Amino acid sequence: MKAYIFPGQGAQFVGMGKDLYDNYPLAKEMFEKANEILGFRITDLMFAGTDEDLRQTKVTQPAIFLHSVILAATLPDFKPDMVAGHSLGEFSALVANKALSFEDGLRLVFARAMAMQKACEAEPSTMAAILGLEDSVVENTLAGIDEVVVAANYNSPGQLVISGSIKGIDIACEALKAAGAKRALPLKVGGAFHSPLMEPARIELAAAIEATAFNKPICPVYQNVDAKPYAEPVQIKANLVSQLTSPVRWTQTVKNMVADGGKLFVEVGPGTVLQGLVKKIAPEVEAVSAA
Repeated sequence: MKAYIFPGQGAQFVGMGKDLYDNYPLAKEMFEKANEILGFRITDLMFAGTDEDLRQTKVTQPAIFLHSVILAATLPDFKPDMVAGHSLGEFSALVANKALSFEDGLRLVFARAMAMQKACEAEPSTMAAILGLEDSVVENTLAGIDEVVVAANYNSPGQLVISGSIKGIDIACEALKAAGAKRALPLKVGGAFHSPLMEPARIELAAAIEATAFNKPICPVYQNVDAKPYAEPVQIKANLVSQLTSPVRWTQTVKNMVADGGKLFVEVGPGTVLQGLVKKIAPEVEAVSAA
């Protein structure tokens, strides 16, 4: 079975999508439609902006979404048996999987990005990557810290990203190094994604999702909140809302997809991060890039 996987924030790079725009009339049409919907030429920032331009959440999220969805639309053999996306990538997966229209998907991603950016500006916060510890050790250590700090991304065995207040992350990094972490690396991100600090953004996004029509997807989507497959629009919408304040359970997602028959994992979008994670989680399967 073929599994298509879609990357999240952090995969962006200057020049992303330009080859699609230049070589596929459909891609050019979709990019120009996106410029119109967003009210600014995101293609200028994607193709010839700066790293700093692309790091703005309001640019990063729609840019990665556009690259992923438009790449999927140009693939001649795009016939998924299952799909999943990492955080933001879940929206790309849903559009590629026909659960959402391209236009509605882009509007939701932009609404999500703006809501998250607003939440980040209201209360400074951050994230850190913890390498070389069992998930349970990280969880137990965080439970003893009297600040907002939680497990946010279960990326692969021995790689977990934590999220919270700046003070909470500082304390947690020191405590986790003392507990045996090989590295505790603060990340250059806008704020504490997938933590309780995103609650204002969750409320804002919930209203936008509720007002958007979702269809039954062409195949199951394995969602971040519990790593399980879903095909009913009502459940998909509820899980998308919960995703903002819940951890991304990527390790379990890949394991579940493999257990359900996934043998070839195709990463659709910028970068190769997810392929690397799949190879760590399930070295017995094949992981490749669609680009």
